[in-house]
Amino acid sequence: MRLLHTETYRLKSFFTDVPKYAILSHTWGEEEVTFQDIQDLSIAEGRVGWTKVTSACAYARRYYFKWIWIDSCCINKESSAELSEALNSMYGYYGNSMVCYVYLQDVSKDDKPHNTPSLLRSCRWFKRGWTLQELLAPSRVIFFNKHWTEIGTRWSLRDVIFTITSIPVEVFEGRDIDEYSVAQRMSWAAHRETTRPEDKAYSLMGIFGVNMPPIYGEGDIKAFVRLQQEIMRTSDDRSIFAWVAPWDEKEPRGLLAKSPFEFRLSGGIGISESLPFPISNFLCPLKDI
Repeated sequence: MRLLHTETYRLKSFFTDVPKYAILSHTWGEEEVTFQDIQDLSIAEGRVGWTKVTSACAYARRYYFKWIWIDSCCINKESSAELSEALNSMYGYYGNSMVCYVYLQDVSKDDKPHNTPSLLRSCRWFKRGWTLQELLAPSRVIFFNKHWTEIGTRWSLRDVIFTITSIPVEVFEGRDIDEYSVAQRMSWAAHRETTRPEDKAYSLMGIFGVNMPPIYGEGDIKAFVRLQQEIMRTSDDRSIFAWVAPWDEKEPRGLLAKSPFEFRLSGGIGISESLPFPISNFLCPLKDI
């Protein structure tokens, strides 16, 4: 993986012996600092997103982190091979970090998270697809408002996060997400949005422990069907069929859902009993669905 030095703002690749690092979770805005930008700091400093980079690095330095991972500038998105590797590895990147800094650009310094209403409860970060894994994977998560003032941790805000996401509090207290059914985990993503339609599926790969090549242009339905097929290669949990089609759906349907939204009512469904054979034996190839 490629990390950013918190003092020099230089990138370095690590293939083994990866050092301890912090990681940033955020929603993208205007003029984020890209991999190409940060090769020349005079260019990077002129981007709107430069302040976000320097603020994250400054906070990391306070706790003696020399390295940080930031998706906007640590991935060369012009390389399809590198982008594919990063998307398949991203859950691990967050999971292996020492701490995750969540920057909430739409939460002010006067906001009180435990109050109702609260800007935290309606902020964009909780509505995006990729940030679901960024909430779940790290061992420690710290939330910051737009002024980079700490507003709480995933632990201290666990009750508030539950009311926003419907993800059980036990998850934020250390319970392994693999103890929750496929349908339950899908329901956590039911109302989240992504800029690229295929990312509704790709952003869930790590949550289900599967890998598959991203194919931008295949469309959200094909990508999501491929995701479910990969899940069934490693799991015989039949809750994957516990989805509900939209009420106005009139076209013939197969066994698999078309999107995470169709699991919106599945948050209370547990893991099914194991089968003596993989359920994928019953499935037809993607081209027949």
